[in-house]
Amino acid sequence: MAQYQARCFCGAVEFTVTGEPAAMGYCHCESCRHWSAGPVNAFTLWNPSAVKVTKGADQINTYNKTPVSYRKACKLCGGHVFSEHPPLKLTDVPAAMLPHAAFKPAVHVNYQETVLRMRDGLPKLKDFPKEMGGSGESLPE
Repeated sequence: MAQYQARCFCGAVEFTVTGEPAAMGYCHCESCRHWSAGPVNAFTLWNPSAVKVTKGADQINTYNKTPVSYRKACKLCGGHVFSEHPPLKLTDVPAAMLPHAAFKPAVHVNYQETVLRMRDGLPKLKDFPKEMGGSGESLPE
């Protein structure tokens, strides 16, 4: 079974992710853009049991702007760690945190909010898939 090591910017927090992600893609929502400080956020979604903090659990700060996302960052450096999504029963590990995992995006979510059009042939969803509480509506590239 695959296992990937990840850490915050300064290395005070380390964690592993085991197995295969439930999904990979890009989020274009305003919250993710502000959190990631970029025009789009590349995500990998995992079963929460696949994510284990191995060092520095006491150095993790949690912030939740909405009940959907509990964003985790290092108290020392402010570096991102991961985000828990309790209503979705998934944990989002930013793709950049897993440089040795092959990133194979399958979808764009919240594309109605995009500030960076991407013409890559992947489905562009207005919000989320129906099975995740969204409309499932597709938008043109």
